[in-house]
Amino acid sequence: MTIKQTATTATAGLPRSLEPYGQLIRMLMPRAENIDLFDAVGVRFWSSSDIESPDLHPLVEAACETPPGPEEGLLKRLDDGTPVYLFWLQDDSGERLALLVVTARTERTEIRAWSFIHSLLRPAIECLQRELASQETIGALGRSLASHDRDLDLLVAITSDGHATGNPDEESLGDDTDELRWIVQRTVDHLDAPFGALVIPEKGIAICRVSKGTSSAQGAEALTRTHRHLMTWAQLQGRTLVVNKVIASDNPTSTPYKILSCPVRQSSQRVVGFFALFRTENMPDFDHRHTRIARLLARKVAAVLQANYDNATGLLTRAAFERHAIAALTEAGSTEHSVVYVDIDQMHVINENFGMHIGDSVISRVAELMRRVSHSRSISARMSGDRFALLLPDCDLDTGKQIARELCDAVRRIPSETGGEQSPEISVSAGVALLGGPKGKLAHTLATAEVACKAAKDRGRDRVEVYEDADVSIVRRHTDINVAAQVRDALREGRFVLDLQPILPLQGEPKAPHFEMLLRMLNEDGQRLPPEKFMSAAERYQLMPSIDRWVIENALAGLVEQAELTRRHACCFTINLSAQSIAQPEFADFVESAVRACGLPPELLCFELTETAAVANMGRAETFMKRLRDLGCRFALDDFGTGFSSLAYLKALPVSVLKIDGSFVRDVIHDARSQSMVRAIAQLAKTMSMETVAEYVETDEIRRQIAALGVDYGQGFCLGKPQPLADVLRDLPVFEAFAQSPGRDGAMPAGVIVTATTH
Repeated sequence: MTIKQTATTATAGLPRSLEPYGQLIRMLMPRAENIDLFDAVGVRFWSSSDIESPDLHPLVEAACETPPGPEEGLLKRLDDGTPVYLFWLQDDSGERLALLVVTARTERTEIRAWSFIHSLLRPAIECLQRELASQETIGALGRSLASHDRDLDLLVAITSDGHATGNPDEESLGDDTDELRWIVQRTVDHLDAPFGALVIPEKGIAICRVSKGTSSAQGAEALTRTHRHLMTWAQLQGRTLVVNKVIASDNPTSTPYKILSCPVRQSSQRVVGFFALFRTENMPDFDHRHTRIARLLARKVAAVLQANYDNATGLLTRAAFERHAIAALTEAGSTEHSVVYVDIDQMHVINENFGMHIGDSVISRVAELMRRVSHSRSISARMSGDRFALLLPDCDLDTGKQIARELCDAVRRIPSETGGEQSPEISVSAGVALLGGPKGKLAHTLATAEVACKAAKDRGRDRVEVYEDADVSIVRRHTDINVAAQVRDALREGRFVLDLQPILPLQGEPKAPHFEMLLRMLNEDGQRLPPEKFMSAAERYQLMPSIDRWVIENALAGLVEQAELTRRHACCFTINLSAQSIAQPEFADFVESAVRACGLPPELLCFELTETAAVANMGRAETFMKRLRDLGCRFALDDFGTGFSSLAYLKALPVSVLKIDGSFVRDVIHDARSQSMVRAIAQLAKTMSMETVAEYVETDEIRRQIAALGVDYGQGFCLGKPQPLADVLRDLPVFEAFAQSPGRDGAMPAGVIVTATTH
C-alpha cells in the first residue's frame, strides 16, 4: 500500500527536518529503531529513515480513521511481531496535529507497555507537540494573511471600479445596475470560477457572468437548471450551500458542477435571493476561503440592493429611480416621455381603522400593480411612504394619462385582506406630466406630476389629473414645490442663519435670561427670508427633520465657540423641534449624541415643542423628552392653551416651561377671557413648579398686564428683537444683569435695551 503524498492538512507547510527531536527520543528510548511523523490524514511528513515500511501503512490508516477520544495513543505489532508505539500530538484545543510512530527493537527482551514508553518519552512528546503547534500557528497566520490580502484586493477592486465595463459577448439574463454585474464578474474572475450568478426574484434580477473561455449559453443553461433548487435551499435553510461532490445523474435538473451558493438577505434578515459560483467537476473544491469571500460579497450585494431598492415593495428608491430614468431617457427613441406620480388615498385612515399591517399590505399591492403596468419599458419607484412614481419612456401625454387611469382602476379592484366583515376602500390619485427629450429636467417634471397628483386629491381623489400651465390651482401648488426645492438647496449649501431673541423675566426676583433660536433662510442674493416664507413648504414636503438637524448642529457649534462665556453667565437657550422630527425613531439618538459630544452643560439647553406636535406624537414625545430630561436638558411646550387636551397630557410630559399662545397675549388688554386664561395658566404652572413665558409682548402696556397676571417671562419686540447669535452672546453680561434685577413693574432699563438690540 502506498500513502498519498499530497494533502491539504493541518500540518501542511511544516519543515521536513525535525532531527533534534528524533535524537531526543532515541536518548530517552535507546530501543527506538525508527521514528516517523504523520499528519492527521496519514501522510508522512518526517522520518528518521529514508526507507518507508509498508507494514506501517495499515496501522497508521486505522489510527487516523479512529475518532478522537480520551486515549492518547496505541501499542500495535507489525506482522513480524515488532512493537509499534503510536502517540497522538494535539494542540491546546484537542485538535490532532500529528501522529508520532516509534518502532522498537525487541531482541528477545520483554515488550514494554505503551504507558511505560509514554512516560519515558513524555518530555520529548511535549516539546515536539509545542513545536508543531507553534509552527502550525505561524503557518495558519501566514495563510490567513495571504488570504486576507487576496480578499482585500477583490474588495478594493469592486469599490474603486464602481461599475462593469459591459462586454457585449457576455449575456445577462436579467436587468440590473452595472454595480451588481461588476461584483459578479470580478468574483468569477478572482476565484477562477467558469461562471457565477446573482438571482433576486422579487426584484426581477437574474445576472449570469462568465469567465474567459466559457460561453454565455453554458452558464445560462446551468443557472436555468439549478436556480429553483438554489433559491429553495436559500429560503428554507438560510445558510451557505457548498457542493463539491458531483454525482452523475440522468435527471435533467442535475448539473455536473461544483456549487457555492450564499443567501442574500435584506436588513430584516429575510432571504431575497442567492449569489452562486460554479466550477467544473475537474476543478479544485470550493474551500473555506471561497466561502468567506462569497459570504462577504453576498453582504455587499445586499448593501447595493438596500441602497437601490425599497425593502418593503422591491421597487427602486428615489435616487436609483433617477439614475435608471436618466439612462433610459438617453437610449429612448422619441422626444416625449410621461411621468406619473401616484399617492394612495387616505392611507392614514386605513392604518388607524384596520391596522398598520393592512396598510403595509395595501402599499405592497399597489407597488405590485406599479411594477406590472402595460408599458413594457416602464420604470417604477417608491418615492416615500405611500407615494410612487412611474417613468414611461417614448410615451405621449394622452397615453400616459390612459395608463394612469388603468392603474387607478386596478387599485380599486384590490381585494380586501382584513379577514373581517368590513374592508378598506382602496384608491389612488395620480398626476401626469410631460418630460421633453433626454435633456429634460426629470426633477422638475416629477415635481409638476406631484402637483397634478395633489390637485387630483383636492378634486375628490381616485382620479387622474394632467399638469397644465393654464390650471391656476395646480400652478399655485407648483409654487410651493419650488419653495421646497429652494429649501433643499439652502440646506445643501448651508444658506441658513440663526438669530437669538431674548426671553426676559417680568417679576422682581432674580432669574436667568432665556434666548430662543430663530431660523432664517438666505436666498441666492444673500437676503434673509423669515420662516413664514419657507416653513409651510418645508413641512408639506417633509423637510423639517433635515432643518431641525441643521439647527441643532449649528446652534451647538455656535454655543461651543463661546463656551467660556456661557459658563460664566447664567442663561438658557431654547431650540425648536418639529412634529416630523419627533416622529422619527432615530431622532432622539441624534439629539442625545449631539448634546453629549458638544461638551456643553445640558442644563444650558431647552428644547421647545408645540402643544399639537407633542400630543400628535404622544408616545414618542414622552420617550424623547424623558431621555433628554435625564441628560439634564429642559423642555418648553409652545402655543399652550390652544389644544383640546392640554391638561390631560400635561402631567405625563416632563415639561419645565409653558409658553402661552400669542392669541391670548395680544388680546390681554381688552379681552377678559384672555386675561382669565393667562392668569389660569400662570397659576397652573406655579402649582406644577413650571415657568411661564408670554409670547408677542409687543408693547409696554401688554408687558405690564402680563406681569400683573403672574407670568414669569416675556418675549417680544418690547423686550428685545431677534439678533445674530454672535451679537447676543457678546451681550450676555447685559442680559444677565437685567435678569438678576428687573424693574418693579417688569420694565427693562432703557439703556440696557438700546445696548442689546442696536448692533
